Amino acid sequence: METTHTARVRAADADRERVATVVQTAGSEGRLTLDEVEERLTRVYAARFTDDLTELTADLPRPAPPRPGFPLTRDALRRHPALRVHLAVVVAVAVLVIVRWAVLGAGFFWPAFPLFWLAVSVLVHARARSFRERAGAAVPY
Repeated sequence: METTHTARVRAADADRERVATVVQTAGSEGRLTLDEVEERLTRVYAARFTDDLTELTADLPRPAPPRPGFPLTRDALRRHPALRVHLAVVVAVAVLVIVRWAVLGAGFFWPAFPLFWLAVSVLVHARARSFRERAGAAVPY
């Protein structure tokens, strides 16, 4: 007779906090009574494995997926160093182009053309990254 042993994954503090937030939100929405919230929070912080945490939110609705929005947010810049570097390079090039225009004293503001394309490059980078994240694909950069 063969017994199958499935390895259980230990719960991290971040996992417990995430589930505690879901339970508290459900309580504030009226989905759980105050006693249920208290009981579940006690069980959340006592949980040792992730499957123990899954049981506590199985009867609660899943949060709605985030709506697509403007891709260049502070959160996106914080999570993606490549996007941060790209933006820093674009800002540096923009400053150099504008300084050159000011030093040469040209009447026509010609830096508008390269600045436009630099801004487009950052927006395309950020948008492509947000599409890949929503699709669940690994983002290499």
